[in-house]
Amino acid sequence: MKIKALIMDEQAIKRAITRITHEIIEKNKGVQNLVIIGIKTRGWPLALRIKESIMNIEGVDVPAFPLDITFYRDDYEKDIEEPKSVEKFTFDIKDKSVILVDDVLYTGRTVRAALDAIVDNGRPNNVELAVLIDRGHRELPIRADFIGKNVPTSRGERVKVYLEELDGKSQVVIGESGEK
Repeated sequence: MKIKALIMDEQAIKRAITRITHEIIEKNKGVQNLVIIGIKTRGWPLALRIKESIMNIEGVDVPAFPLDITFYRDDYEKDIEEPKSVEKFTFDIKDKSVILVDDVLYTGRTVRAALDAIVDNGRPNNVELAVLIDRGHRELPIRADFIGKNVPTSRGERVKVYLEELDGKSQVVIGESGEK
């Protein structure tokens, strides 16, 4: 991928996480009934950052869980491999407000798969979506409740999120890609 522009540096990501955290706390009138679920791969470290930020602001250790949506994807080749059992949450989500976290919101298909996985684990009171980047081009009627940055893109462009925990650096870049 040829990089066209730096969208967010490490400080911008930190500021976005802090703002998203404050918005989550305000919208939910606190954090007593919250559960945070991070979509693997890059949604999980972001979820942990939000969890830590909530702890720093509210002094509450909100439950968090990583979510692997592989077997819920609509492009998963079901005939090739028998699905493994889906990991169950280590906490009850019944009647909880779930904050679903991902790095980039694009077509909405990843979020749809995550919603299916969440419902298979129980019936939450509601699900709110927090994303670091919303790049548009939705194929499903899904929108984020909390957005770090809106980045209008063309379909030929690619948004790449790098996180210190996985990549050794924290930044968001936009580049040209022949892929969808």
